Amino acid sequence: MPLPETGRMSDPSWWRQAAVYQIYPRSFADANGDGIGDLRGITSRVPYLRDLGIEAVWLSPFYPSALADGGYDVDDYRDVDPRLGTLEDFDEMVAALHAARIKVIVDIVPNHTGSGHRFFREALASPKGSPARERYIFRDGRGENGEQPPTDWISYFGGSAWEPVGDGQWYLHLFATEQPDLNWEHPEVREEFLTTLRFWSDRGVDGFRVDVAQLLAKDIPLDAADMPDKATADAIDRTTGRHPFEERPEVHEIYAAWREVFDSYDPPRTAVAEAWVTTPAQRARFASPEGLGQAFNFDLLEADFDAAQFRRIIERNLAIAAETGSSTTWVLSNHDVVRHATRYSLPPRGDSTQKAGAQWLLDGGDIEEVPVELGLARAHAATLFMLALPGSAYVYQGEELGLQEVGDIPAVQRQDPSFFRNPGVDVGRDGCRVPLPWSAEGPSFGFGDADPHLPQPEWFDEMTVEAESSDATSTLTLYRAALALRQFLRTEESLEWVDTGRDDVLHIRRPNGWAAIMNTGRRPYEMPDAPVLLASRVLSDPARIPADTTVWLQEG
Repeated sequence: MPLPETGRMSDPSWWRQAAVYQIYPRSFADANGDGIGDLRGITSRVPYLRDLGIEAVWLSPFYPSALADGGYDVDDYRDVDPRLGTLEDFDEMVAALHAARIKVIVDIVPNHTGSGHRFFREALASPKGSPARERYIFRDGRGENGEQPPTDWISYFGGSAWEPVGDGQWYLHLFATEQPDLNWEHPEVREEFLTTLRFWSDRGVDGFRVDVAQLLAKDIPLDAADMPDKATADAIDRTTGRHPFEERPEVHEIYAAWREVFDSYDPPRTAVAEAWVTTPAQRARFASPEGLGQAFNFDLLEADFDAAQFRRIIERNLAIAAETGSSTTWVLSNHDVVRHATRYSLPPRGDSTQKAGAQWLLDGGDIEEVPVELGLARAHAATLFMLALPGSAYVYQGEELGLQEVGDIPAVQRQDPSFFRNPGVDVGRDGCRVPLPWSAEGPSFGFGDADPHLPQPEWFDEMTVEAESSDATSTLTLYRAALALRQFLRTEESLEWVDTGRDDVLHIRRPNGWAAIMNTGRRPYEMPDAPVLLASRVLSDPARIPADTTVWLQEG
């Protein structure tokens, strides 16, 4: 089906219902044969991205980094990691993507820098109380000589959130030791990022994804005696804005200044917040027109394959979008979670606070122990239903191939800091970051001419782009058809719920007369008398929608 000429490259509201493809650059395509994906590799695959039917790419960090956290420890926000290319390579990539009518979104990591950033190197070389240290959060330790951390706070990656520097002071790092938290009360920090936003916008970037957007504003007393301990901090209601670093309302002042930069361009640059917050109302503040404009909704990513959960999540988030004037976002997989084709193979998460798939990973991550075909069928159904929803849809690289989580990576080959900081508790996120399989050729399934930086399993040979491109029943064929049809059917940002008489079947109708039905139950569901536009699997009985299946219909 030919794509409609929508003129969306110049449409300032393109982001409201775009299909965005997340690229983890180090694992997408390797052009120079060093085992690490790079910008030239992305450029070489622009025809693939065009044919897939996505409208924008989001690039995870490609900046100079020591890779303490997969590139989220940024040492220079206005350059390219030499292992991934040059600024000239970046410009060529943007030009190629724009020529293919694909927008470009880049990751911004404002809560912390890498430990190699010039600000932090200067801070370590400067004495206590120096202006250089004020750009970060340095505090005196407890004890006679400051030999104990200021508090017992725990990093999100495990271990203490404080690191000593040898003179009685400690710096705060809510993530890895190599990711010191910035002090956003400091005017030089604020100006540094405004300059960075302009730098990439001037190079043609269309938007920004803001990492852990809720954490920037902090209230960390100068005296350790005035800081709450972990138990006290954990008990604080985060919606009150009184937590030392979570969901403080001052953060929105920062983004109001960013919005002024975004709106100074024509068309305005867009932004989407990664904001892990406690309530939908809190998330809505990040999505306001005066702020970042849009915020990630991770609710489906954390849900089971369950119609009742899906409906509650969809209704809640569409209501929030209507209240804020934003559009919602839908995502089923990304670079931080077990791929949904595998999650849907595993027992339901239910009310567990453990991350989906975590126990399977801790038990060894053996793909032979999960019903792969069941998970894949459910992933197809969930994806097709998600793509039928109003709002923007985010697709993570490799999900269009139906890739499973690589759960059995040997310990000596793992890279994620959460694996090393939480032994026996957290296996980490490497399994969803394994380089893509493009073909059956070479040492890395066409990823490049060298062994990949993370090991690829043998079963990748059945899920390469080359193999799936010629298979009419493959996941790739389904994604291509769905994304093309989604553009063709695009309509107003609303839907109508149609009663199905069953809690395990969802039926939505869009304003221009097309509809989607998802059956998450065990029994077939009677097919309405309407032409089928697309189905998530081959329908052996055209009068019934089988279990774990979604269909799109033309009802109007």
